[in-house]
Amino acid sequence: MFARLIPDRFILLLLATIGLASIMPARGGWAALVSDIANAAIFMLFFFHGLRLPREHVIAGLAHWRLQLAVLAFSFGALPLMALLFSRAVPQMLTPELWTGVLFLGVLPSTVQAAIASSSMAKGNVAASVIASAASNLFAVFATPLLFALIAGLGSGESDMTAVGRIMSLLLLPFILGQMARRWLGGWAERRKSLIGKLDRTTIILTVYSAFSAAVIDGLWSRLDSAELTRLALLMLVMLIIALVGAWTLGTLLDFRREDRITLLFAGAQKSLATGAPMARILFPAAQAGMIVIPLMIYHQLQLMISAWIASALAKRAPQEHQHAQQPAE
Repeated sequence: MFARLIPDRFILLLLATIGLASIMPARGGWAALVSDIANAAIFMLFFFHGLRLPREHVIAGLAHWRLQLAVLAFSFGALPLMALLFSRAVPQMLTPELWTGVLFLGVLPSTVQAAIASSSMAKGNVAASVIASAASNLFAVFATPLLFALIAGLGSGESDMTAVGRIMSLLLLPFILGQMARRWLGGWAERRKSLIGKLDRTTIILTVYSAFSAAVIDGLWSRLDSAELTRLALLMLVMLIIALVGAWTLGTLLDFRREDRITLLFAGAQKSLATGAPMARILFPAAQAGMIVIPLMIYHQLQLMISAWIASALAKRAPQEHQHAQQPAE
């Protein structure tokens, strides 16, 4: 139990990256080089996402269209609205930049690996979790910048379309190219899942270092104190609990099977650091991106710990629930 309260190794690596950016931020030509490498890594990351997603999984997922729509509606409807309501209800709780990060968190897609792993551990519908997570991330290429512009009320139509254009060129284009290349490279990608999986984390490390370097140079740590970090962590915990309870309740109201409720629980309530960090790097000025991803990093660690505990509890209850429910699932 106590092991789940310890940050995972990747979070520790992220904290070390922030520490490095605080002591040795990228400046001048080095900053430009890191930025170019980060952009290239983001492009390759989404190329491999497209390469690894079998079309037959997408087609199979259409059989669970009510579940997939519920995940999308919850991720891109209920959670952005919750973030907006909190920002309006207690605006003095955080600085405007951190509230921007909270709003950005609200419009992000679901995790992929974490949602699937949690669903599998809890004995949920793993196949549906794969499709739900993939659909959420693909939909986010269009939805995240537009929804953020809508709820944050930032920028003119011209700047929003510029952001959408950057998203298209660095996220959607490589994903489409990856799908087109599956015919020739799909088998190669399947044999190198582990190597490709490391690209996710490498991309996040690069984008976090780039973003925090610019933020540190812009005076990040003079604008952020421990009291505000504590308030932010408390807010992230409250939002996560509301998201988890809301997702499970929605699944119950829609009369989903237990396995599908589990998929909605994790795919709906979790938010993707792997997608969010690169998107922040693309959407926001470099000096702002470092501050804006802080809420996401805290939410990410909390969802890992709490989801692991919930998944374990659901797995233990599964045999008991099946004993009391002998009728076949519809």
